Amino acid sequence: MALLTGNVFISMPPTPFECQGRDVVARFCVGIFRADRRFDFIPTRANGQPGFGAYLRSPNGISRGTGRYVLTLTLTLTLTGDRICAMQC
Repeated sequence: MALLTGNVFISMPPTPFECQGRDVVARFCVGIFRADRRFDFIPTRANGQPGFGAYLRSPNGISRGTGRYVLTLTLTLTLTGDRICAMQC
């Protein structure tokens, strides 16, 4: 969550889902990536942007693709460096 800008934006096209703001996006991510679920993330790129494929691991160890996350980065003028300002799932 520390990598998110305060006004981070998330969308899930073609689903009409959008939300904005670190607290709202954090609650969304906590709901998806809750403690009882295990994911494998595979780095990738989409349209020149960094991203990752998400694979949900079942109790028997088999992983199934559940989504692709594309990140939009912005350079902030702080000592923290690059931060995520948008995610498209």
